[in-house]
Amino acid sequence: MKDDTDASTSTDTNDDTEPAPTIGRGLVLLLAVTCGVLVANLYYAQPLLHSIARSFDVDNATAGILVTTAQIGYAVGLAFLVPLGDMIERRRLIVTAAVVCAIADAAAVAAPAFSVLAAALILAGIGASAAMVIVPLSSALAAEEDRGRTVGTVMSGLLTGILLARTVSGFLSEVGGWRLVFAVAAVVIAILAAVLWRFVPVSTPVVTESYRGILVSILTLVRTGRELRLRMALGALLMASFSVMWTGLAFLLAAPPFSYGDAVIGLFGIAGVAGAAIAPVAGRMADRGRGRLATTLCLTVLLASWVPLYLGSGSGAVWAVVVLLVGIVALDLGTQGAHIANQNVVFVLDPPARNRLNTAYMVSYFAGGVVGSSAASLSWSMGGWTALCIAGAGMSAAALVAWGLWRTASSGSVVGSDYVHG
Repeated sequence: MKDDTDASTSTDTNDDTEPAPTIGRGLVLLLAVTCGVLVANLYYAQPLLHSIARSFDVDNATAGILVTTAQIGYAVGLAFLVPLGDMIERRRLIVTAAVVCAIADAAAVAAPAFSVLAAALILAGIGASAAMVIVPLSSALAAEEDRGRTVGTVMSGLLTGILLARTVSGFLSEVGGWRLVFAVAAVVIAILAAVLWRFVPVSTPVVTESYRGILVSILTLVRTGRELRLRMALGALLMASFSVMWTGLAFLLAAPPFSYGDAVIGLFGIAGVAGAAIAPVAGRMADRGRGRLATTLCLTVLLASWVPLYLGSGSGAVWAVVVLLVGIVALDLGTQGAHIANQNVVFVLDPPARNRLNTAYMVSYFAGGVVGSSAASLSWSMGGWTALCIAGAGMSAAALVAWGLWRTASSGSVVGSDYVHG
């Protein structure tokens, strides 16, 4: 963003206050696990929607709102909590937000009504947004030549948490009901908060602006940054497509001809873990200047994934399940690989503004998730899995078209250079 964001970065910043690059494998693993456990809170409810619906005597479409409410909370946290990572000590911010998330999960356990559960998940989503303070922190701590790999590894933990959340929640629900899921989550997050306080290094704020100034500067970054706007648009479409499939999949697998229970539905999340494996690979490609190729390949795989996803829904036969699993793996590979390529570009646009850039990108990303979750419930009620696949494929196609048009328009410019594109 060298030529088009100078106005947005004229704030009182000091690169020397960034933590010195120093991050060992143990700390990378801790940050990766924490990201996964925090963000998993957004997805615990997905394989449990029909069970929660029965518990509170609401229909499936209403229960689907829980996924949206958690993502709304996360988006709020991204917009108003994550920017604080550029102006206050990050370890304290991360640990405080994690404690808030644990308290919210405990409230979900005791929720007497559907509305109370929805409110608790909003608060849990806000606390879980601390994961997006951790990711830029890992980028700041890493040496330049290892930055893509480090961010990719931390993001692998986050993405694995997103996917295994469904498996864990389905299993725990079968053992002790859906409330047990949130009880376990509360305990694990509380433990992690204590470990983070012990091992995460103290960081010095990189800006001295007011909170209001920080928020205004985010809008300036978006307004002046062409490459940032592209990555925000791509991120929104990626997450929308991802959320359409994963929200609707619970409805598909719980209904005939599959008629699976919570534990079996949750197991499908394991197939998606293959997508997380692409994260470090995409990071290494970015380190080697091949981020554009990674983005193109991943967006193409994402669009192609909707073919087996549609074909695998026709019956409960073994072959149909295998085809469905192929589609799930492909969708997650495409989504997560393109997401990592996006973030590696965003983090180098303006290093002192990493948290604010990440805020802009991730607000757009999870706003797409809110749209996708809502679109899944709506399309399912209108035309079942077929309508849902059409909606998801349309969003994937829009991402690929936007990427192609933008690359053509920016060809030869600084914004379209290999450096900026990773």
